[in-house]
Amino acid sequence: MKATLVQCDLKWEDRDANLAHVSSLLDIIAPDSGIVVLPEMFTTGFTMNPSPLAEDMDGHTVRWMKERAAAGGYALCGSVIIGEEGLFYNRLIFVTPSGRVTFYDKRHLHTMSGEHTVYSRGNKRVVVPYREFSFNLQVCYDLRFPVWSRNRGDTDVIIYSANWPAVRSSVWKALLVARAIENQCYVIGVNRVGVNPDGTSYTGDSAIIGPKGELLASLESAAEGVVSAVLPREALDRYREDMPIWRDADPFELI
Repeated sequence: MKATLVQCDLKWEDRDANLAHVSSLLDIIAPDSGIVVLPEMFTTGFTMNPSPLAEDMDGHTVRWMKERAAAGGYALCGSVIIGEEGLFYNRLIFVTPSGRVTFYDKRHLHTMSGEHTVYSRGNKRVVVPYREFSFNLQVCYDLRFPVWSRNRGDTDVIIYSANWPAVRSSVWKALLVARAIENQCYVIGVNRVGVNPDGTSYTGDSAIIGPKGELLASLESAAEGVVSAVLPREALDRYREDMPIWRDADPFELI
């Protein structure tokens, strides 16, 4: 399967402008792309002002994702602010070309930015089967928590949709590789570029990592762009058979 990353700048709290810009980038993607991944909060930027911006699962952005996935013939994945029953979620939405929608609510909320004060924490681990792979859905700060990312024998690809600040870019790059190696799976990490009104800057460094930690594709730091890589199914299976590290993993229970 081919995986494609969309690394872009985001207009602050401007859904329509961001959807128009992302659409222009999706227009250059070949129809044989199996999955396309967008950054965290790709319609608004990483804002702590969800009330006027939140949508529901029948809202404009989810409908747009369904339309783009169907037109492109690929699965489309990205994080959006969703409101439900008076609560707000940083929700990673995975839409297939047929219109099937699966979602994951970000579990690890970034306390230093106050994310936990305005968004509700997810409590459900979500792995999505699509074509020949199973995708473990994760959002940004989840990357720092290996127990939550752990492959429990059900994960072929981990997706991290992020707004990861430039000041910690070395951590982002190191942990993407670590998660791939320790879980013997592919890792897709998609980050944004640009600067928020508060001065927080983002350098992107989006990448697709192989199960041995090898770099399969990446985007230049601080530049918008689209890049793809093929994720070979047979190579993944063969590596796991030749190096069955998973057999020696410690059992655990997440409480």
